[in-house]
Amino acid sequence: MAVSQDTASSAQPRVSARIAGITPSATLAVDAKAKALKAEGRPVIGFGAGQPDFPTPDHVVEAAVAAVRDRANHGYTAAAGLPELREAIAAKTERDSGLSCSASQVLVTNGGKQAVYSAFATLLDPGDEVLLPAPYWTTYPESITLAGGVPVQVTADESTGYRVGVDQLEAARTERTKVLLFNSPSNPTGSVYSREQVAEIGRWALEKGIWVVTDEIYEHLVYDGVRAESMPVVVPELADRTLVLNGVAKTWSMTGWRVGWLIGPEDVVSAAASFQSHLCGNVANVSQRAALAAVAGPLDVVETMRSAFDSRRRTIVSMLSDIPGVECPTPEGAFYAYPSVKALLGTEIRGQRPTDTVELADLILAEAEVAVVPGEAFGTPGYFRFSYALAEQDLIEGVTRVADLLAEAK
Repeated sequence: MAVSQDTASSAQPRVSARIAGITPSATLAVDAKAKALKAEGRPVIGFGAGQPDFPTPDHVVEAAVAAVRDRANHGYTAAAGLPELREAIAAKTERDSGLSCSASQVLVTNGGKQAVYSAFATLLDPGDEVLLPAPYWTTYPESITLAGGVPVQVTADESTGYRVGVDQLEAARTERTKVLLFNSPSNPTGSVYSREQVAEIGRWALEKGIWVVTDEIYEHLVYDGVRAESMPVVVPELADRTLVLNGVAKTWSMTGWRVGWLIGPEDVVSAAASFQSHLCGNVANVSQRAALAAVAGPLDVVETMRSAFDSRRRTIVSMLSDIPGVECPTPEGAFYAYPSVKALLGTEIRGQRPTDTVELADLILAEAEVAVVPGEAFGTPGYFRFSYALAEQDLIEGVTRVADLLAEAK
C-alpha cells in the first residue's frame, strides 16, 4: 500500500535551489562525451579536458607507494594538512614566486577546486560582489554563487589578449565589491599579465580595500621568456588581503591525486581550516605524501613537460590561424588556445547554420568527430577553448579535421 504524503510536502522541491542552480562543469562534460563516443568505437579526438597527457613523475609515485605501507598514513591527520607538507609548500612558494609565508598560512585542500570554493566561502557574506574577469574558468562563478556571493563579469576580448584593465574593473566596482578574482596564466585563454599590469591592478585593489583571490596553478607553464608574476609579491602591501591558490595538478601532472592549497593571512587560513574540518577533514594522506615529494623535489620533469607544450602551442596556433574566419591570439601560458570563431556563426556548414558556439561545437563533434568547449562555458560566446595537452599527432589530426569542416562554410 502506497504511503500518502500531504500536498504541501509533495510540492516541495527535492533538491535545494542552491544546488539545483549549479551548472555542471562544461569542460568535464565535453571530456566525458568524447570518452563515451570513443568507447562506442568512434575515432573522437578531444580538446576538452585541461589535463596533461604526461604520467605523474616516478619519484612522486614511489613516494605514494611507500606511504601506503606506512601505518601512520592510515588514520586521521590534521585537517589543515600534514605539517611537513605545509612547510614544504611554504618553501616551494618562496622558491618559485618569491612570496614568503609560514606553514601556518597554508591550508592543504582536496584539489584546486576546493581551494577556490573554500576561499570564497571564507571571505564572502551573502550579497558580496566578486569582480570576475572573463573569459573565466567554469568553476569560478559557481563557487562564488554557492558561497552566497554575486559574480560580476568584467569581459576582455582578443583585442587586449584577453586581459582586463583597471578602468574596466573600476567601472564594475560598487559598494558591495569585496573580492577580485585574478588568474594569470589564465584558463581558458592562456593569457599572462605583465609585471606592470599586475602592479597596476594590485595597487588599485589596495587603494579600494578589495581582497584578491589569485589562482596561480599554471605558474610554471609559461613561454617566450614570459614570467608569471604573483600579485602579493609585486605589491607586498596587498599580501594581508590576498589569498593565493595553487596545487600539484598541472605542474606535476597530478590531476587525479587531488591536492591543492590556499595561502593567506593566518586568521583567514585558520577559519578556512575550521570549515574544512567539518567539510571533509584531512586530504588523503597518501596523496599528501605524494604532493610532498613533488613540491620538495626537482623541477626537471616540469621543464620537459613545458617544452613539449610549447611545441604544441606553436603548432595549434599556426593551424588555427590558417582557418578562414578564425582568429587565434598566441597564448603565453597554460596549455589552452582560445580562438574567436564569431565570423563563422550564421554561415552554412553541411546544411546547418549554427547561430552560437554551442551549436557549432555540436556540429564539429557530429561531423568531424572532434570535441571542443564552446565559449559560453567561460562567459564569452563566440569562442572555442582548445586544450593542447594531448599528443601532437592527435592535435594535428584533430585541428585538420576541424579546418576541413570549417572550410566548407559559405
